[in-house]
Amino acid sequence: MNISGKTALVTGGAVRIGKAITLGLAKAGANVVINYNSNAEEALKTAQEAEVFGVKAMIVQANIADLEQDRQMFDLIHEKMGPVDILVNSASPFHTTPVPTDDFTAWHIVTGVLVNGAFYVSNLAANDMLAKKEGAIINIVDLTVWEAWPNFTAHTVGKSALYALNRQLALELKPYVRVNAVCPGPVLAPPDYSEEKIARTAAKTLLDRWGTPEDVSHAVNFLIEADYVNADVIRVDGGQRYATRKTEAG
Repeated sequence: MNISGKTALVTGGAVRIGKAITLGLAKAGANVVINYNSNAEEALKTAQEAEVFGVKAMIVQANIADLEQDRQMFDLIHEKMGPVDILVNSASPFHTTPVPTDDFTAWHIVTGVLVNGAFYVSNLAANDMLAKKEGAIINIVDLTVWEAWPNFTAHTVGKSALYALNRQLALELKPYVRVNAVCPGPVLAPPDYSEEKIARTAAKTLLDRWGTPEDVSHAVNFLIEADYVNADVIRVDGGQRYATRKTEAG
C-alpha cells in the first residue's frame, strides 16, 4: 500500500513512540488522525508538526476502552477525513499491577485499552478497509509477548493478547486487510531512568545502544508498504531478545 494520500489513525499518537509514528506517516504523505485520551496540548502540538509535511492532521479525544467513544471518534473521522485506510494500535497505559492485589483499577485500565480498545478500534476500521478492499493495521507490542516482567501483569497479559489479536485479525480480514505488529525494545527511556539504568539497558542489546522512536516509525511504514507481509511481527530491539548469552556459552 502506498502511504501517500491515505488516512491513518494512530491511537495514542500524541506522545512518545506514538508521536514518532504519527510524524513518520505524515512525512510519507498520509493524512493523520491523532487519538489521545487526556493530553490535548501535546496532541495539538503533534498535529501542528505533522501539518508541516503538507498533509491534513486532526486530533480526536477518546478513551478507546469505551466503545461508544470509539464510535463517536469514527463518526468525526468520517466527517472530516473520510474512511480510515491505516490503523496503528499504539495506545498503551503503563501501570504496575503486582499480584496478589485488592485493587483492580490498574488491571482494568491497562487491559481495557490493550485488549478491548484495540479490538473495538480495529473492528470499526475494518469496516472502512473492507469496503475499499484495502487496508493495513499495525499493532505495537513489546518484549512482554515473550517474557514476563515483574509487577507488570496487566501490561504483559494485554500485550500478549494484542499479539494474539494480530494474527487472528490477519486471518479474519484476509485477503484485503493486512495485519502486522512491531515490537520495540529500548528506544525511548522513561523519564525516571537514571544514567546508570540507561547504560545497563543498552548493554542488554546486541548493539550496546538504545534505538530511537524513529526506528519504530520506519518499521511501521515498511509493514504498511510491504504488500506481501501479513500476520507477522518485526522486532526493533537491537537484538535484545537474543542477547542474554552474548558474553558466554552454555
